[in-house]
Amino acid sequence: MKEIISQFIADSPHKMISYADFIELALYHPEKGYYMKKREKIGKGGDFYTTSNVSDIFGRLIGKWFARNAGILGLQPSVCEIGAGNGRFASAFIQGWSEITNDILTYYIVEASPYHKSLQEQELSGLENVKITYANTFADSGMNQGLVFSNELFDAFPVHIIEKNKGMVNEVFIGFENDRFIEKIVPMENKKIIEFLKEQDMDLAEGQRIEIPLAMEPFIKSISENLSKGIMLTVDYGYTKEDWTHPARKKGSLRGYYQHQMHHDVLQSPGEMDITSHVHFDVLISQGEKYGLELLQKQRQDEFLMAIGILEELAEHQDPNPFSEASKRNRAIRSLIMPGSISQSFDVIIQGKRLDESAKKLLI
Repeated sequence: MKEIISQFIADSPHKMISYADFIELALYHPEKGYYMKKREKIGKGGDFYTTSNVSDIFGRLIGKWFARNAGILGLQPSVCEIGAGNGRFASAFIQGWSEITNDILTYYIVEASPYHKSLQEQELSGLENVKITYANTFADSGMNQGLVFSNELFDAFPVHIIEKNKGMVNEVFIGFENDRFIEKIVPMENKKIIEFLKEQDMDLAEGQRIEIPLAMEPFIKSISENLSKGIMLTVDYGYTKEDWTHPARKKGSLRGYYQHQMHHDVLQSPGEMDITSHVHFDVLISQGEKYGLELLQKQRQDEFLMAIGILEELAEHQDPNPFSEASKRNRAIRSLIMPGSISQSFDVIIQGKRLDESAKKLLI
């Protein structure tokens, strides 16, 4: 991957590329990109954990929630998961759905990685009451009604990096010298970034560095253009505009993960580590509204799980065996809602399109 990116830089007009281009290549190169390679990424043997990997209770609970509310919301029994990882969420969701209804669920998966698709097919084989369809993009899926779901998707979008020095806003580019990748600070010329800052009314403090998610808007626009009626449920970690002004976040949030260790230098070992940044929640919300996706709810993940009934999943039993299924389930539930749990680092954002006013109250 190092050779591929360095050649890409050498072939560029100014011998440097944006951070967004670097991240795009490092994560999504068809053969050598981190997410495209045949290697375990999620769980103990990988580089990071997701809520879906902690327990199947997360997916099952959301599956039950949608099964109870799809008809009330006037939605078809259709779900599209974008970036389904190892397929564990999808499997749990379908099981939760089937616990509530016998209606056939159509489950679309948008997946770019052949490796992840193979894991998903193994995980989802043999499930009943579901029709599973794969697509390269949401537009390709053909789904125009239902639930659009993603878990830790937007944090993996390629981002541009800008910073303010001596009163001037600059963009940070990547060059290659002496057999290593280096940063190059260049005066801001990208009109799309300038327009983004103006539209979002974003003013950097002196010395502040921040990620700019230009890829978010066309993605949200495509979702809305192809969804005639439905809800988009996003689970991710991120900051509001106010959060970004905190001095502790002055250097931005870009970082890498390799074997469960965090690395601030994401230029090392491209293709071998996950690269991530915190989501601009206010941008996600405002751009959604721009294209017809109304904000219905924003909650911390543990609060959302409590609201949709996670405590009802706790088993009442006196089984002293800590390895029983009930004991394992109870521990998993507590791990999702106790203070300091993984859920306190995530938010759940629900946006809707063309829902009846009475139905929307279910989600507020």
